[in-house]
Formats: sequence, C-alpha cells, structure tokens
Amino acid sequence: MRKTKNLIAAFCGASLLLASMSAGAAPKTLVFCSEGSPEGFNPAFYTAGTTFDASSRQLFDKLSSFKRGTTEIQPGLAEKWVVSPDGLEYTFHLRKGVKFHTTKTFTPTRDFNADDIIFTFMRQFDVNHPFHKVSSGKYEYFNSMSMPDLLKEIVKVDDYTVKFVLKRPEAPFIANLAMDFASVHSAEYADKMMKAGTPDKVDFEPVGTGPFQLVSYQKDSNIRYQAHPNYWAGKAAIDNLVFAITPDASVRYQKLKAGECHVMPYPNPADLEAMGKDPLVTLLKKEGLNVGYLAYNALVPPFDNVKVRKALNMSINKQAILDAVYQGAGKLAKNPIPPTIWSYNDAVVDDKYDPAAAKQALADAGVKDLKMKIWAMPVQRPYNPNAKRMAEMLQADFAAVGVTVEIVSYEWAEYLKRSKEKDRDGAVLLGWTGDNGDPDNFLAVLLGCDAVGNANRAQWCNQPFDDLIKKAKVVADPAERTKLYGQAQVVFKEQAPWATIAHSVVFQPVRKEVVDFRIDPFGGNVFYGVDLK
Repeated sequence: MRKTKNLIAAFCGASLLLASMSAGAAPKTLVFCSEGSPEGFNPAFYTAGTTFDASSRQLFDKLSSFKRGTTEIQPGLAEKWVVSPDGLEYTFHLRKGVKFHTTKTFTPTRDFNADDIIFTFMRQFDVNHPFHKVSSGKYEYFNSMSMPDLLKEIVKVDDYTVKFVLKRPEAPFIANLAMDFASVHSAEYADKMMKAGTPDKVDFEPVGTGPFQLVSYQKDSNIRYQAHPNYWAGKAAIDNLVFAITPDASVRYQKLKAGECHVMPYPNPADLEAMGKDPLVTLLKKEGLNVGYLAYNALVPPFDNVKVRKALNMSINKQAILDAVYQGAGKLAKNPIPPTIWSYNDAVVDDKYDPAAAKQALADAGVKDLKMKIWAMPVQRPYNPNAKRMAEMLQADFAAVGVTVEIVSYEWAEYLKRSKEKDRDGAVLLGWTGDNGDPDNFLAVLLGCDAVGNANRAQWCNQPFDDLIKKAKVVADPAERTKLYGQAQVVFKEQAPWATIAHSVVFQPVRKEVVDFRIDPFGGNVFYGVDLK
C-alpha cells in the first residue's frame, strides 16, 4: 500500500489520552489500540475488518445502516425507500442537509445529494467510468456479490431521489447497501482531484459524511481523527479519536491497563481470566457471527481432487486446536456459516477425525509424499486468535498422515492480496465475520463462482452449489431461502473446499471510564455513540 501523503504529521496518542483524562480537561480523546494498519481508506477495494475500522466505520455513511450493536437495518443517508411489487426497483429518498468533511485539501460547496450516490456506485459498476481504474481498480465486494450482473441501471430521479433498477429480485439488497463497500463518497471532491491530476487522493485522503474525519495517518504507528462538527445525526460525544496501531495482543493489554488506550480488540484467550478480574476493565462478551477456516486451492492439483481435500480434513484434530488456540472462547465449526445465523443446517455431519482413514484415502487418491504450504495470518482476527499456533498444529496433524507442510506468512495487506491469486500454492488460513446478517454474505461472497479470484480463497466454483445460492437470492419467502441454503451447506460439506475450524466467541475489554461501547455483531469497532466519563 502506498503511504498517504500531504497529511498532518502524526502525534503521540498516549499524551492525548493523559490530557483527556486530566481533571476538567477538554477536549475528550478516546484511544483505540488497533491490531494493524489499514490497507487504504476506500473500503470498496478491500474486505478486511482492520481496514473497515479505519475507514468506513468512522469516515463514511451508507444509504442504509445497522442499528449500533445489532443486525437491525435502519435508514442512513436515505431517509426512506420504496420497493416495487416485483422487487426490481428500489427508490431511495435521500436525507437533506448532510455535510461532507472539510479538509486541508477540500472545502465542499454543496451538501450531499444524488450525484454522490451515482458517483459511488457507478465508479464500481461502469468499467468506463473515469474513476473505475483509479488506485487499485478492484472492487472485491461489488464483484464477489455479483453486483455487475444484478444491476441494470442506477437513475438520478432528482437531486434527492435515486432509483436502483435490478435485473432480478435480490432478497438481501437493502442489507447489502448497509455494508462497507457501499460507503458514500463525494462526487465534488472526486471531480476536483481529477482536474488537479491527483484522483487517487480520493482513496488515500478520504472525504465522507461520517461522524469522524481523518486528520493524519502514519503507517504502523497511528491514525488520528476528529469529530465531524456538522455531522447530520449530531456531533460525536468524543472530540478526538486515535488509533494506536499495536499488533501484539499482550502489548495492547498492557497499554489498556496503563491507561494508554481505552479500548482494544482481540485479547489473548489466556488473558481473559485476568481481564475479567481487573477493576479498571470491563470485559464485554458476545457470540460471534464468524467462521475460521483453512481454504484449499481447488484450481491447483492435488487440491482439485475432492478426495484429497476430504482426506486432509479427516487428518485435522479440531478439538485439540479449539483447546489450544481458542482456549474456551470458541466452538467447533462444521458449516461455512455460524450457528448464530438463520438457515444454519445442524443436520450436516462434520468430517470425522480419523488419521488412519485419512492416510488410506490419500493413498487411494494416488497421492504420496505430498508437500504443501499453509499460510498463517500475521495478525489476530476475531475468528482466529493465533494463526501461527493453528498452522503449527495443522502441520503436525498433516505430518501424521505423510504430508509435509511449510508454514508461510506475509505482512497483512500483502497476505490478503497474494492469497487471492488463482495459482496460489497450498492452503490459506482465513475467516469471515458477517457483514449484514444474511447467509448470502457467507455463502455467495466466500464460495460463489463470481467470487473466485476475490473473496473466494478456495478458488472453488461448484455449479450445483452456485445454482442453489443464486436461487436463494431471488426468493422472498424466508422458509424457502432457508431450505435452499440448507441444501447448499450439504453440497459444501460433500465437496470440502475448506476445512471448517471454529466459530469464536468475541471478547472485548474496555476501560471503566468508557461509556456505552457495544460489541459489533459484524466484528467492527464503532465509536459514534461512545462517550468517556
């Protein structure tokens, strides 16, 4: 990722925190000990929660939104919407008086309007749009969710009315528009940067309508935000927000105890007992909407053979991994969606741990002396608190059936980028936290044919599976959708593009002076609505 330029110099987060905690001191500054650097500041290009925390969840709004701490949909930049009886037209009536951020680079001359919606979505939809290829030019979510095939046109009815016309009904459409990729950007800012010959500033020096605006960013060090003074829903209770980038969970906890940060994500499971007894800390807990998995590359031999994938799955001692890595903060996973989401098929039977049968199955498939790589994430995620340890345990399990494993890793942004490559060797450890509470967000985004080369890290395209999930998208009846998704989970298990490992329980420690922080079911960290005593 290129470094952001022309931003204000970085500052020391700890000193700000001390100032904010002084008696009678103002303004209020909240410090978040985040786990890593964002890949960029335009969420349309990415799928990682680390990036969404730094961008869409602070800087931008969407047409629809989720009520904080829930999966309940509510109005966002659209005050209301009307859906045609055939489900093919969605008319959004936009909120008036919404202000964009003012920065050193840009001072808006108008309020948010329909032009900004048209710019945001046409940039992703129209391959001939002047901004389509700016920066990465790769719109992972938009493509993985089959949006290019779904949309027929996007029409500006008037300055405060926009109509999306679809080629087919799409049951989760409103929920999809509340997701991070649908964050609304300023068309006026884009026009100005294009004329100045610096169009990529839109993606690295962002301007949104969100509750906070970017002040400065120093890669691998910190990000500084300030409250948007003219935010349409009311100015945030905290005046300054600091992301102190701290990859090590133990260090994050030490900073939390020392008062150098107020909130931290992804604690070490081994620290949970101490956190629960810490008088300075409140330990929040919530069932996770997530799954951690090992994705084979179904395009590369011998992983293109379902018998090989099933054999490897049988060699994995998932209970041992759950005990050692999750340490009581997780549940074994058998399906690609968590049991907390509707349509979960509990009748599916998991692959049995049977090393002897696995070794024989590999021999029957004509595979011997197999050497492979397992990719281990360099950062903690809600679905995997220790990928390195998990990889080591998988390495030992595979060795027991005659498979030699080399463990590899990369810097987080590079890891995400390389793991999408269709010729990637070996299997990659990753996971997913749901974005909208709909099964489609797991099954289509992670495993659909349209997602191959993007979020589908298994590079697996199975037509019976794809037909089921695409049919489920256009059905309005929840019972019928549940039936179709249940059948899709059966196909998934039979074909084994992943080894499903675990669903984690999410724990989040915050300092006692933090008021009304809520665990986000989608794995994010949302600071609008949070206050400090």
